[in-house]
Amino acid sequence: MGNDKLNLVVIVCDTFRADHLGCYGSQRVKTPNLDRLAAEGTLFTNAYADGLPTIPERRVLFTGKSIIPAAVHGGWTPLREGDVTLPQVLRKDGYTTAFVTDVYHYFKPGMNFHAHFDSWEWIRGQENDPWRSGPQEAVDPRKHMPAHLWHDGKQTHRTWENCDRRMRQYMLNTLDRRDEEDYFCARTFRTALGWLERNLGSAPFAMLIDTFDPHEPWDAPPRFQKMYCDDYPCERFLFGYGVDFRDVRPEDYEAIRGLYAAEVTFVDMWIGRFLARLDELGLREDTVIFFTTDHGTHLGEEGFFTKTTRLLNSCVARLPLIVRHPDPALAGRRVEQLVSSVDYMPTFMDLLGVEDRPEMDGTSLLGLMRGDEEPLHEGVFTEFGRFGSVHTLDWHYFQNVSGEERGKGPCLYDLRQDPQETRNVLAEHPEVAAGLRARLQERFGTELPPID
Repeated sequence: MGNDKLNLVVIVCDTFRADHLGCYGSQRVKTPNLDRLAAEGTLFTNAYADGLPTIPERRVLFTGKSIIPAAVHGGWTPLREGDVTLPQVLRKDGYTTAFVTDVYHYFKPGMNFHAHFDSWEWIRGQENDPWRSGPQEAVDPRKHMPAHLWHDGKQTHRTWENCDRRMRQYMLNTLDRRDEEDYFCARTFRTALGWLERNLGSAPFAMLIDTFDPHEPWDAPPRFQKMYCDDYPCERFLFGYGVDFRDVRPEDYEAIRGLYAAEVTFVDMWIGRFLARLDELGLREDTVIFFTTDHGTHLGEEGFFTKTTRLLNSCVARLPLIVRHPDPALAGRRVEQLVSSVDYMPTFMDLLGVEDRPEMDGTSLLGLMRGDEEPLHEGVFTEFGRFGSVHTLDWHYFQNVSGEERGKGPCLYDLRQDPQETRNVLAEHPEVAAGLRARLQERFGTELPPID
């Protein structure tokens, strides 16, 4: 490549549950390409989000700064004046920086996340991106979900989610789709490959690829959906925002989970195609590959579907994290220590040898990748809406931190005995809950509602 610096490729796939990867123990969902990447790199088993959902967590990714508490640092907001971002730091260090994404939230009015990249490309149309407005008569969302899941938003408790409007926008955005390469995830990775092929002389480079899949609505190609469910309730069953989880019936579970698993496997295939082309271009041995997500999702836990603050458990807060470094000594490692997404930016700096660094809240993971056993964190914290949580290796505690009494919690889970977090053991371990509550209160800097 004609330089002594490593390249960096960061792949972020929205709403990706760690337990749906084979390398994290899934026996059902097919993810051969990410499993192979994990075998070639370092896999972190206890990585957690700092601030959910989409934009808060990406602010953490871009800056290495925690957003907790969001009441102070801002949640769903643009990058702030004074924030020093990853592309700024790397450009100053001589990197060519690229940003390829189909996450439309980055480009809503007032957002500024694309600033400072040498090149950025936005693939339009994901979810509710107001890309196309017609022809309205060409789409009918009610044909693509069971009648009991559809509503028009007129009911009092559902006015915040208009199923017809949201699904109609998505269907308009996908009217011209003809084959698998037209899907948003495919277009994102194809665009990223196009950038690489045009910029082979631009090393060292740093590229952020951020695809909204497998975020809902879960709409993978039919051949992927058939891998996981034999009987969907309708042709091109669409499930996502606008559907009220209280309307979901037990007989819907298999199909909904099949839709999500299909989306995961489809994303994995395109990651595999991207990595294969990286090999063909002779880039893999000069490039660090970093895979993660912003959060997971609920798939029926206590009746919840899609992410919800009302149950802030680990299927939402836990992140898959795989780092593939060209050094073979870092291959096949598995790190059990607690890490947070605030650690990502310091890790990028260490992996690339960047010395001129901004102030950051996290700690580099490179030592853990090399086998250090000293823990970086005794606990990690997550904030989502009105809820906050603290994770240790043994316990997970969460509650509403706003002073209200809405939603589930306080909840305490014994992670050693119940890693799936199926039973709240608050009453059995009041001293543990009190200690974690005190830590949560200190971190959020506010008086929390007492534990009853």
